[in-house]
Amino acid sequence: QVQLVESGGGLVQAGGSLRLSCTASGRAINRDIMAWFRQAPQKERGFVASILWNGADTYYANSVKGRFTISRDNAKNALYLQMNSLKPEDTAVYYCALDGVAYGDLYNRMTDYDYWGQGTPVTVSS
Repeated sequence: QVQLVESGGGLVQAGGSLRLSCTASGRAINRDIMAWFRQAPQKERGFVASILWNGADTYYANSVKGRFTISRDNAKNALYLQMNSLKPEDTAVYYCALDGVAYGDLYNRMTDYDYWGQGTPVTVSS
């Protein structure tokens, strides 16, 4: 069993930056695909970015490509999301996810992920 805890959310002005962190406990995550999703008010949860088990490849939603960077530190059992040039439409609760199957692919569907954090809110003011 894996527990995921996100942190780093907050209030930021448009054009600013935030760095989200996700810390995993329960077992090592060095064989798992990990991802970030987000859910804005009155909207469905949507894919943001995913990263290969060894960090060698990444995949982004078009809406964040070039502004957000996903990374991981397997030695620290941690996942990160660096968010730059933030826009008001980036306002959402951001969730960390882990697929739970060793050496998977860069999935972008919620159903591909078995473990979820509780989310951290990000608010971007205009």
